Amino acid sequence: MRSEVKPRIVILYGSQKGQAQSIAEGVAEEAEGHGLLAEISCLNQKDKYNLEKEKSPVIFIVSTTGDGEPPDNALKFVRHLKKQNLSSDHFKNLHYALLALGDSNYENFCNCGKTIERRLQELGGQQFYASGYADDGVGLEVVVDPWLEGLWKAVKAALTNMEPEWTSKEDAEKTITMSHTSDLQLNLLTITDHQTPVSHPSCQSTSSDTTPQVASLSVESVNLTTLPQERSNVDSGMSNAPSLSHSLPPLSDLPLNVPILPPPYLDVVLLELDTADEICAPLNSEALYKVPISRAVCLTRGESVKTAILLELDISAYPMFNYQPGDSFDVFCPNRTSEVMQLLQRLNLEDKKNHHVHISLLKNTKKKGAQVPSYLPQNISLLYLLTWCLEIRSVPKKAFLRALAEHTTDVMQRRRLQELCSKQGTADYNQFVRESSLSVLELLAAFPSCLPPLSLFIEHLPKLQPRPYSAASSCLQHPGKIHFVLSVVEFPASSGRPVGRRGLCTGWLFDLATPVLVLPGKAEPQCGIALPQIHMGLRPNSSFRCPPDTSIPLIMVGPGTGVAPFIGFLQQREKERQQNPDAGFGETWLFFGCRYRERDYLFREELEGFVRSGTLNHLKVCFSREDPKEEETLISGGTPRYVQHNLLLESQKIINILLKHNGCIFVCGDAKNMAKDVNDTLIEMIKTELQIDQLDAMKILAGLREQKRYLQDIWG
Repeated sequence: MRSEVKPRIVILYGSQKGQAQSIAEGVAEEAEGHGLLAEISCLNQKDKYNLEKEKSPVIFIVSTTGDGEPPDNALKFVRHLKKQNLSSDHFKNLHYALLALGDSNYENFCNCGKTIERRLQELGGQQFYASGYADDGVGLEVVVDPWLEGLWKAVKAALTNMEPEWTSKEDAEKTITMSHTSDLQLNLLTITDHQTPVSHPSCQSTSSDTTPQVASLSVESVNLTTLPQERSNVDSGMSNAPSLSHSLPPLSDLPLNVPILPPPYLDVVLLELDTADEICAPLNSEALYKVPISRAVCLTRGESVKTAILLELDISAYPMFNYQPGDSFDVFCPNRTSEVMQLLQRLNLEDKKNHHVHISLLKNTKKKGAQVPSYLPQNISLLYLLTWCLEIRSVPKKAFLRALAEHTTDVMQRRRLQELCSKQGTADYNQFVRESSLSVLELLAAFPSCLPPLSLFIEHLPKLQPRPYSAASSCLQHPGKIHFVLSVVEFPASSGRPVGRRGLCTGWLFDLATPVLVLPGKAEPQCGIALPQIHMGLRPNSSFRCPPDTSIPLIMVGPGTGVAPFIGFLQQREKERQQNPDAGFGETWLFFGCRYRERDYLFREELEGFVRSGTLNHLKVCFSREDPKEEETLISGGTPRYVQHNLLLESQKIINILLKHNGCIFVCGDAKNMAKDVNDTLIEMIKTELQIDQLDAMKILAGLREQKRYLQDIWG
């Protein structure tokens, strides 16, 4: 009797913050339930795969970072794909599917995934399943969930058509078909074990075998419902509107498709070694610098505007810290002490905060490719772990909610968590969790019967990421110093947040800077005050810099705090003009916008000084709220309210600079609105000035981007 040989698939991922990796790991875990052998690797692990010789289906799951760039761990792979010496049949044997993650708030949406897909097709690769492009701007699950549902039928069709050496077509169909049944039984058993009634999902497909994009069975999910009598006794005292903690019909009466329960994979033990760790510093790294805040100035005044602060850091003790105007650097901030203590109390671990955390892989875990996260050091206290290692403010993903439901004793609370992570509850998840930027601590407050173990947090919470800021100074103008500007982020109260809160890093920096903060019209604080210190590190490979050729014209667009890097540009240019008066300098334009002339016109005196000295040739400023009754825009003949309106007024000159004089345009600021509006305006300007259609205008703008003459430093 022939022993069963499992068909094989290859999963490759490129991930910057862990989302693509998490999805890839989930696919690998599901593969076993389908009777498949999954080999999962990061794209930078070139020794673990060979696409040129691969005969099994390959699944790519990749994210995009920065200005359309590949993740760090996919950069070499993408560079290799772009080599022009590769033949058109280089990947002729490759059968692949691709899921790309991105954010439509940024201009180059899913650019990494699109680049990989385009090059694989150009090099002979054959696609066995339609690509998915998931948008984090509206919710990755909107695309990810249905894409994953259809994946397994597509894999089945690919394996059948490819006739791999490991088995026959008949065995391939038999193996995968049988796996549907076993996976379904496994899911039903998981839910039944927790005493939640289930109803059997339909296994009938409305598609034919020739359309693998549609799944015959959602094997990622199970169909469950709660008993109506359990609901009726509870809903009578509830509000007429849904909230984070409860729902209304039809959702509350629907059967649910919830994600498969993520398998646990970490064994966490607290060791009673009460040696109090120093918790005032992040992980040790040679690339980190501990620097004092030597000066802080509030740049705004009055109400109705965001508080903007200029911080000056003293880097004179680190002569090796070499930066250029426009470079970005990381600020490493801890989680708020009050929130860490609340979480410890919520987990009943307050008396063990100084215990050391020992983390190892759980024996016999079913998680494919499981490993202890590399960002978790050895021999640290629980307090250090929650302060510096885990992003406890991160919005919990659906998989986390699914896992939390298993540790919730109240029937109705468990049902609501299942709703929020289900396909049917996507709108509620977006409204009450995602759009509110709800943290896991705030979520737990709404579900008091949820008592998860510490290991669940370590498995699901991402790494605490540093916050990037752009340099707003030139070391020629301020030797031994670096400036940056922050706007204090405010999160309003919501269904799951009774009281508003500040952003993690901006709130922390504001608190630190308060003792040395100079308010408008106030004197500098007295000497002798102890200067607060922060940890920072320079971000490598910055491209948001002035061109080395000073004769190239510069167009800068930066409303609000987006003006910050351009202050550095202009400080640099002013010093260069003083040092080299005979050199050629291209003209400079700055398009700046704010709400009010007297409240948030940042760097007004310095900008006007640049104009007087000739360093800045054209300063175009607009105020969006100066006259609250003024609703007209440039299009209807009113006063320009936003930077794109002033760009339109100078359309002929700007397009002439960009296309005839080799000029560069820099855009810095908000990605969700401003950057999109500016991009659309530039396309319209090119269309009008060159009398060409939309597509050709878009190609010209894309060409400027490829030549690094259209550069963005934007954030969501």
